[in-house]
Amino acid sequence: MKYQNEVYDFLTKIPKGKVVTYKDIAIYLGNESLSRVVGNVLHQNKDPLIYPCFKVVNSRGELADNFAFGGKENQKKMLEEDGVVVKDYKVDLTKYRWNRK
Repeated sequence: MKYQNEVYDFLTKIPKGKVVTYKDIAIYLGNESLSRVVGNVLHQNKDPLIYPCFKVVNSRGELADNFAFGGKENQKKMLEEDGVVVKDYKVDLTKYRWNRK
């Protein structure tokens, strides 16, 4: 799948306790309109421990209803174990969003 390696590489760079949005990754790929492509790549992820797709949320900080590894309840658990506070299945992007500058 096109962009798969780039997306997976990006995931490995996200620090502990931080999240990114689909759009953040799309911008990294060079085109902010690739957010859906990013989502499709993430859904094909075979190992969330090597490629921590649980650290990706939507532009409002909301968790993924269809998180490939157990739905948003499991995504919440994984984020909390990583040090991210999740309230009502939402992350405060002003506090936890990774700025890769």
